[in-house]
Amino acid sequence: MKDLLNPSQRSYLLSLVRDTIQHYLRTKEPLEPKTEDSLLKDVRGAFVTLHQGGRLRGCIGSIVATKPLYLEIRDMAIAASTQDSRFSPVSEGELADIRIEISVLSPFKKIVNSDEIIVGKHGVLVKQGYKSGVYLPQVAKETGWGKEEFMNSLCRDKAGISVDSWKRGECEIYIFSAEVFGE
Repeated sequence: MKDLLNPSQRSYLLSLVRDTIQHYLRTKEPLEPKTEDSLLKDVRGAFVTLHQGGRLRGCIGSIVATKPLYLEIRDMAIAASTQDSRFSPVSEGELADIRIEISVLSPFKKIVNSDEIIVGKHGVLVKQGYKSGVYLPQVAKETGWGKEEFMNSLCRDKAGISVDSWKRGECEIYIFSAEVFGE
């Protein structure tokens, strides 16, 4: 994905995440940010990922956005810090040690041939009935997985469907790219 955001917009969103988490932890109310930047008002899917000591501390996102990017980022910041069921909520004392990563998603493209997936470039969404799972593009890089491991884990671990559903054409496959940046 060609960079969508300039350095100033990226900086604004990273500050927004940190300010939002801090405000929410103190008040239990969402921050009410304002922007006149038309690009930040575009409706886009996005993920907010939190790391602490080099390890995942929270990650929540929306693949189908319903609001402007800056508000989507605000809401995902709250969710990643307080609602990721894999972790206890972030405390105010931890915030200084938290590193923020943001992924802004491109539109999704349905594919019929898994050969179109470029590991490390594409994120993937699989769907089978009411079950679905998604991995961001950076998951393959972070884990060192090739396509087989990436897709098998996505089906089995994230979507809860047969490990080889993607090979047998038993699920829908969508690819996307992401502009990923962080502190």
